[in-house]
Amino acid sequence: MSALSALPFLKPVHLRSPQSSPGGQRRHTLPASEFRCLSPEDAVSVFEIEREAFISVSGDCPLHLDEIRHFLSLCPELSLGWFVEGRLVAFIIGSLWDQDRLSQAALSLHRPRGTAVHIHVLAVHRTFRQQGRGSILMWRYLQYLRCLPFARRALLMCQDFLVPFYQKCGFEALGPCQVTVGELAFIEMQHCVRGHAFMRRNSGC
Repeated sequence: MSALSALPFLKPVHLRSPQSSPGGQRRHTLPASEFRCLSPEDAVSVFEIEREAFISVSGDCPLHLDEIRHFLSLCPELSLGWFVEGRLVAFIIGSLWDQDRLSQAALSLHRPRGTAVHIHVLAVHRTFRQQGRGSILMWRYLQYLRCLPFARRALLMCQDFLVPFYQKCGFEALGPCQVTVGELAFIEMQHCVRGHAFMRRNSGC
């Protein structure tokens, strides 16, 4: 059995409202939600969301289309997409890293023997923002990492204004990141993936 098929929180979650009348007539049906790892076929949808989310803020994207395809080919198991009625609305893309801190090389490399998961990007489609979806997706992603026997830490770099968001997700700031992109500087943050063996025993992983 693959690691992915063993994870209950990646299975489809169907969100539906209660029946509205004794006759059973439905007043409204909420869209079904599904969380799953991404594939190279999802790359264009990923890039469209990422481009809209980042270009207006920083003028560039963390990952370009060829880099998205690169990581989704090498390590799709370290990605997670949130789909509503088959439409991608939010995603995370990660890869493995094998050093204590991120370096410039971490932007493009996947180190299969690494124990740190480098989260390259988290983005939410513009019509689904301000609804807490980014926090929910990150929570599910961190739960997923706890079921991966090789994962010890999650690392990411972000601009100052995003530090409070990631702190609420359980990350701690490690200080200025060695990585720069143009004139942009970043804070490096870490989340320790603890208790993964316990999680596997008790969650069906």
